[in-house]
Amino acid sequence: MSFLNSLDDFDELLSQPVASSTMTRWERKENNSAKTPGKRKGLGSMNSKTPGKTPGKGKAYKSDRFIPNRDAINADVAFHHAVNYTNNENSNPNVDLNSTGSSKFNSQLAETLFSGDDLDSRILAFKEKAPKPSESHQNNLRVLYTQNKTTSRAKRVQRHIASTPERILDAPDILDDYYLNLLHWSSTNMLAVSLAGRVYVWNADTGSIDMLCETRNEEDVYTSIRWMDDGTHIAIGTGDNDVQLWDVSRQKQVRSMKGHQARVGALSWNNHVLSSGSRDSMIFHHDVRVAQHHISTLEGHEQEICGLAWSPDGTQLASGGNDNMLCIWDANASSPRHVVRESQAAVKALAWCPFQKNLLATGSGTADRHIRFYNTITGSCVNKIDTNSQVCSLQWSKTEKEILSSHGFSQNQLTVWKYPSLVKVGELTGHTSRVLHTAVSPDGTTVCSAAADETLRFWKVWDVKKGRKTASASSSSGASRSKMHMRIR
Repeated sequence: MSFLNSLDDFDELLSQPVASSTMTRWERKENNSAKTPGKRKGLGSMNSKTPGKTPGKGKAYKSDRFIPNRDAINADVAFHHAVNYTNNENSNPNVDLNSTGSSKFNSQLAETLFSGDDLDSRILAFKEKAPKPSESHQNNLRVLYTQNKTTSRAKRVQRHIASTPERILDAPDILDDYYLNLLHWSSTNMLAVSLAGRVYVWNADTGSIDMLCETRNEEDVYTSIRWMDDGTHIAIGTGDNDVQLWDVSRQKQVRSMKGHQARVGALSWNNHVLSSGSRDSMIFHHDVRVAQHHISTLEGHEQEICGLAWSPDGTQLASGGNDNMLCIWDANASSPRHVVRESQAAVKALAWCPFQKNLLATGSGTADRHIRFYNTITGSCVNKIDTNSQVCSLQWSKTEKEILSSHGFSQNQLTVWKYPSLVKVGELTGHTSRVLHTAVSPDGTTVCSAAADETLRFWKVWDVKKGRKTASASSSSGASRSKMHMRIR
């Protein structure tokens, strides 16, 4: 730097730009383009070294950052190299592998990682199953995680069942009471239903509806109904502790059999003997042929009787109560043969198997939700299934080895089960409240369901067996073939 003679020279020096030895970015780009022969910039042209939006397509892009070659750390490539090096060394000892690494190192690495010659084997392989826990180990969460576990029973048998009812009848004022039995289908194709203080009879052959009887007081109600086996008479239990016998053809009451101290909620016939179960926990046997109808009393329950069913051969009587008990009585016995306390809720649904003697199906309430099958000779439970909902009624098929159950909360469905596998054949939905009662037509094809939503629905569940179709069966199916909506009043 020369000597400054005056302050003006110093000011002139400061006003001049300071030169830098570092080239700017645009200067470096121009230098690079000038070094490339045959390239010439023109109007609208783009510097060939300026990267586009997608670098790496077609031409390499130089960057200030260092990006390592990732192939060196790729496990698949490393395995491929190791195998190739070993194979090449074994097949041709003269192969030069010095450019990529020591062949001896690669061979040792392959032998260590892949067990020598077995280069296709896996590094981690479980040849034995995990050890079982000790017998003293208990998993408290097992019930929680297996409650809704899907098993083979959840599979459905491929058989078509119509998902919509063939007929719907209104049933206003039907009592929403789990412990009553208000629906039954006779052998003469007559369906009886109790609607509070009235009993109606629907003729499935003609479609006509008649009111059979009515209580004297509006506060009184009918609590149970049951057709006699011949279909000419019907027994009716009342809320004022009475059992009535009616001649349906004449629409006339022929008997009134008293004796109970509370409402009569369950009835069952055994030829001419009518058994009645009451809220007083007693079971009475009535011989309807004689004046002194009360012939015996059965005491075994502690609370209301809500289910009664005689076996098809008339040798045993099953009773279920609100005390969660099931009792099996031999005919002419004063004490139960078996008392079963396995259920956790009231035992209402009772059904004797038509194709296997001494097999009884039972269904329980919300706290239990199980369908159980008992050998009534030994008293042992031979099969059971948790339905996950309240079991209100059970009906065996007359033509198939199947059983139908009706349910309450939460789906209010009817379910068809295969027996003895208990595979679910199908489900019928449509009711908006719990399905309290079911009845099967004489030909065994149609099921009528009565629910707390005040409707009766007729479902075609089974087919008539070949060679067993009767006149009543054909008329029943014909009457229910057309979809109708009627109102019972």
